[in-house]
Amino acid sequence: MLKFNQFCLSLLGASMTLTSIAAQPVIHYQSSPLYGDQKLSAFYQWDQKIPDKAGTLLRFEPLDQGIRLADSADQYRILFSSTNGIDSRSPTVVSGSLFLPKGKAPEGGWPLLVWGHGTVGLADQCAPSWSGRVYRNAYYLNQWLKQGYAVVEPDYQGLGVAGPHLLINVPQLSYNILDSARAVVGRQFNVANQVIIAGQSQGGAAAFGAASYSASYAPDINVKGTIATGVIYRKPNSERPVLNAVNKYQPNPALAYQILGFHVLQQYDLSIQASDVFTEKAIPLVEHSRSQCVGQIFSDVSFEKLSIADALLDKPSDKYLALQKLFEEKYSYYPTLKINHPVFIGTGADDRTPDARTQVELVKDACEAGTQVESHVYHGHGHSEAVPHSLNDALTFANKVIHNQPIQNTCSVKFE
Repeated sequence: MLKFNQFCLSLLGASMTLTSIAAQPVIHYQSSPLYGDQKLSAFYQWDQKIPDKAGTLLRFEPLDQGIRLADSADQYRILFSSTNGIDSRSPTVVSGSLFLPKGKAPEGGWPLLVWGHGTVGLADQCAPSWSGRVYRNAYYLNQWLKQGYAVVEPDYQGLGVAGPHLLINVPQLSYNILDSARAVVGRQFNVANQVIIAGQSQGGAAAFGAASYSASYAPDINVKGTIATGVIYRKPNSERPVLNAVNKYQPNPALAYQILGFHVLQQYDLSIQASDVFTEKAIPLVEHSRSQCVGQIFSDVSFEKLSIADALLDKPSDKYLALQKLFEEKYSYYPTLKINHPVFIGTGADDRTPDARTQVELVKDACEAGTQVESHVYHGHGHSEAVPHSLNDALTFANKVIHNQPIQNTCSVKFE
């Protein structure tokens, strides 16, 4: 069998058709420091044949005391099968967390919230099922538990388990979201097939991506509605908004995202080197960051007082730029904007990660495609704050769609 990077290099050599992808061998991963792979516990190591059926629950165990949610009764670490986001064909294994509400389940079981978390890093140790979650997310998920929703949170492919995690790989994220629902619905957890998908930032892309794949990939999952905040939207052949000017000589911790983006592309193509993007001053930190989570990388960049001017080359290599373009074309777009269930999009007006204007554009384009959208813009708030400030609106939206009630459809609003 070809190893992952051999397979990826073959993808770079030619334009792949569906027929040629089907002819490729199944991908098998070997643990590698290149991917930030670390031995966490035996739970994350699956040495048996992966079931062909995506969404098969492989094992579960109680969550560790230090990463439990206060408003959950039974809490588990789970392992399930999914579809590899690189070739949309090979089976893979994904880890995650499951939280069940306190009290007695309603007749038919608990409705389910599938939560797509934001960027945590690329290393195994960053998986929320292992390291826990930031307080903002813990607070958010506790509120859903109080409302009687079970919560499943996939770590995403390559976090916790062996192999690479490729950040904004829309198929990868979408399959993981939908298969985590399959893994827990209708099993011993008393979870009903009444599903709300939600996510923030990278998880916003995961949520909207899962919505766009749901009808074709997982028609067995009864998705009642999708909630996306800080959602990433890349429109083919469109120019990016001009962002506010940044002083390139001022220390900038957000370089952490440039570092993570480099690691993603190098995992995709081993021939890319740090010297294709970064200066000699920055390269030692870049290499050190492979096993770090996003908060640690931010801290290290701050410690080194790195600025754009002294960390990045004036222009990346042509090879790197070509690889960026190829990766985006293959993995960054939603297959459809016409979703067969209502969608909630919450945007912080001051968001620049991604730019709020692209999120408003997604609302406009999804409406034009025929999706029923409820859109909220939260003025005076940025990227992270969209999560707590959207909570009440999101809960109201979910309650309506779960009970088949009409939502506040904002598609008639003019977005300019």
